[in-house]
Amino acid sequence: MKKIAFLILIALMASCNSATAQKQNKKKMKKVLFVVTSHDKLGNTGEKTGFWTEEFAAPYYALADKGVIIDIATPLGGQPPIDPKSEDPSAATEDTKRYDNDAVLLDKMKNTKKLSEVNQADYDAVFYPGGHGPLWDLVEDAKSAALIEAFYTNHKPVGFVCHAPAVLKNVKINGDYLVKGKKLTGFSNSEEAAVGLTDIVPFLLEDILQQNGGVYSKVADWHPYAVEDGLLITGQNPASSKLVAEKLLQQLNAKK
Repeated sequence: MKKIAFLILIALMASCNSATAQKQNKKKMKKVLFVVTSHDKLGNTGEKTGFWTEEFAAPYYALADKGVIIDIATPLGGQPPIDPKSEDPSAATEDTKRYDNDAVLLDKMKNTKKLSEVNQADYDAVFYPGGHGPLWDLVEDAKSAALIEAFYTNHKPVGFVCHAPAVLKNVKINGDYLVKGKKLTGFSNSEEAAVGLTDIVPFLLEDILQQNGGVYSKVADWHPYAVEDGLLITGQNPASSKLVAEKLLQQLNAKK
């Protein structure tokens, strides 16, 4: 009987230790919110737009593969529109191919949270992929602006790539534009001209960031380039997506 009681005690202790370890591991796991556009109309062209697949997929896998938990939110909830051009075979990368065949993630994308339902307190960082869609909805979305302000003022990293830095257009901290005096980058005027949309977009990202006091820099068109200034992390174009994710991950890992 004593032997049986001893074995039961050992089993209970092991179970408690396991539960404690699981709780500790869960606490250590970082959680990031991805905010994606719900807008699918490319100005008055009659063409479709949305988010750019590479700019979502590359950061998603770069973070998820390192154990980061990721939630996805959109202004309207549900399936966000994909820019058809980003699905062209010429734009394909290993990450986009993985995305196209990832049944679990594709189902997750169909059921994104509404932006109004998320709280920065539940996350360690926020990331915005680009595509032209954000220029029309997230730029003017008061909930998005308030969310970015909340992350930033609570000392949490905020990441943006390609056209996504445009959503900073109306974000202010203590009355000043968040970008004022900050080093940053984003889709350049020359890249916008190269895709023939200079006269279609509501504004040029490079111009507006500078008008609001941002210290904008760029490299040659389509080359990878990311800038980190404190909590603010920005990338110039689709090729810069993974760089932004890597810098975001470094900041997450630096926090205990």
